[in-house]
Amino acid sequence: MSDITTVPKPRRNVELLLLILALAVGVGANFLVGLDQDQALDSDFFVQGSTLIFLVFAVHIVLRIRAKHADPIILPVVTAMNGLGLAMIHRIDIATGDQAANRQLLWTGMAIGVLIALIWLLRDHRVLRRFTYISLIVSAVLLMLPLLPGIGMELNGARIWINLGFATFQPGEIAKITLAIFFAGYLSTNRDLILLAGKKLGPLQLPRWKDMGPMVVAWLVSIGVLIFQRDLGSSILFFGLFMAMIYIATSRVSWILIGLAMIAFGGFVAFKLFPHVTARIDGWLNAFDPEVYNRIGGSHQIVQGLFGLASGGLTGTGLGQGRPDLVTFANSDMIIAAMGEELGLIGLSAIVMLYVLLVSRGIRAALGTRDSFGKLLATGLSFTLALQCFVVIGGVTRLIPLTGLTTPFMAAGGSSLLANWLIIALLLLISDAARRPAMTGPISSGRQPQRGLTSRIKALGSKPAKNQDPHRTVEVKKP
Repeated sequence: MSDITTVPKPRRNVELLLLILALAVGVGANFLVGLDQDQALDSDFFVQGSTLIFLVFAVHIVLRIRAKHADPIILPVVTAMNGLGLAMIHRIDIATGDQAANRQLLWTGMAIGVLIALIWLLRDHRVLRRFTYISLIVSAVLLMLPLLPGIGMELNGARIWINLGFATFQPGEIAKITLAIFFAGYLSTNRDLILLAGKKLGPLQLPRWKDMGPMVVAWLVSIGVLIFQRDLGSSILFFGLFMAMIYIATSRVSWILIGLAMIAFGGFVAFKLFPHVTARIDGWLNAFDPEVYNRIGGSHQIVQGLFGLASGGLTGTGLGQGRPDLVTFANSDMIIAAMGEELGLIGLSAIVMLYVLLVSRGIRAALGTRDSFGKLLATGLSFTLALQCFVVIGGVTRLIPLTGLTTPFMAAGGSSLLANWLIIALLLLISDAARRPAMTGPISSGRQPQRGLTSRIKALGSKPAKNQDPHRTVEVKKP
């Protein structure tokens, strides 16, 4: 008898073909950058290209062995973005004489190495649910590290870095992952209690005061980051992450209204009391005012980025033919402006579509997985990438105030690159669990899996055991 259920195909060969295309995009962009500068086949091109190819195919092989049902689209999309980022950073290095591309390549190797280790060791993402409150403690420690004397350091007005001796690191990038694990564990455990308890106010279901504890914690963490670390971007990211996850868990509009009220109150107080927030808002609203433009920490970076986007036009100036070096922090905060100048609106739109595709595949993994913890975790991590892209691109285009967040996988920044590749590792694991046949999934509880309908049908038609009468009938009593 034929199987009743259709077993999903791993589609690793599809991933392999897409990886070849993604590497052609990334390595080809690097080649074009060098070709314009008469450095097409120098040592940097071969080192960066061969290293990226080796690392990506190593991940592909590990997925074939340990997570063969993982989503085949996620890795090629991230590879294309990482390759484009390396090419643009290398292009800016040629103009400025910096060596940021080599550092970015080193961090890429470290990040992919951590991804491989996580996929190899963590077969089941549900294990992370055991560390719900430990993740909250780890998040608090990570956010406190930059404030400690001796290890914490202030760069560009924000105290979000720690000094590792050989490099600087931003612990808040890892904290967004541990906070997502905490929120997913807490909400998946207490979802029913949050939904059923509370009073009604017209069409709205208001939560109980005790159930608002995690929201208050998230709000206080966001305000604390804004006040003590002077990091507007991370503050928005942390609170937005929790708001998205609690709405997905409860589908209650009342939580969104409460969250928006808390954001409005906290933002108004911060604008009135803290000069660095006031300066950010002033630089956004009055960017073309000569006094604001020439002020230290004013709107010079924003305006130059807008001029770069305008000069790119529809098709761009071409890789290597723009002037992204005129923009401050062009390889990190403003790499979107550099991309828009040399690739134009068409190229920048293609990059945005890559992010849309990545987020949609993460949401698809969340919809397909069978456990509520995995659904919330995949949704939260996907929303983190989406919100980060919106905040970055919105700031560069002056839709919202510039926050200083980095563009995922493309901007120069080791801690951001490491954290985002960790997010990809978790999304790959969750997508593997979502697409894997139920009978072959890892059993974390230690109990043997129940046989499916197909195996039971085959068992009925198997040969009888030794010393067993094949004509013996068994009477089944009704309960």
